[in-house]
Amino acid sequence: MTFPDNKFSHISEYATAYFNEVTQASATVDGEKLQQAADILTQVYSVGGQVYSCGNGGSAAIANHLVCDHCKLVQTDTDLTPRIVSLSTTVEMITAIGNDISYDEVFAYQLSSLAKPGDALMTISSSGDSPNIIRAIEVAKDVGIPVIAMSGFTGGRSAKMADVSLHVDANNYGVIEDVHQSLMHLLAQYVRQAHMGEDVIKQRKF
Repeated sequence: MTFPDNKFSHISEYATAYFNEVTQASATVDGEKLQQAADILTQVYSVGGQVYSCGNGGSAAIANHLVCDHCKLVQTDTDLTPRIVSLSTTVEMITAIGNDISYDEVFAYQLSSLAKPGDALMTISSSGDSPNIIRAIEVAKDVGIPVIAMSGFTGGRSAKMADVSLHVDANNYGVIEDVHQSLMHLLAQYVRQAHMGEDVIKQRKF
């Protein structure tokens, strides 16, 4: 079954059904895997490593948004210094690599030039099977850095290859991306609050 599998006559009915899909999809994310992802990010942020993010299309927007929330938000009121690089935002490199080598290499080439032990890679892919995402994971494995992979649908190869698979069991791109965006936000907020004093948390907006 896919969503939607029938025509709706009013947007309010569609909205109710859609948000119900988001609720069900978010409940499929493994809480222990989320904790593992938070632990990896905390470790990297604590030692001054870099977190690299990447994705295509809507997932690229989430990868880029991650830079803001995980760099600016996480270090506010904490002793952490997150360093985040989105491999999806470097249009000059992406177009040069895509034109001269292959679009499959647009993330892998950048990662091989930048990544070092102590860093981490976070991939965002609804299918979990985009060739350039898989190539980035392969490079991360070669460098020896952990991979956190967000995926949807059946999870694809990235769910199997990642050190931590944050899989969203859903079959609608919008629903999957909405949950991925929420995972990006909640990881940032959880890591931040974990390094704040109780009294400070009460005074801040998240």
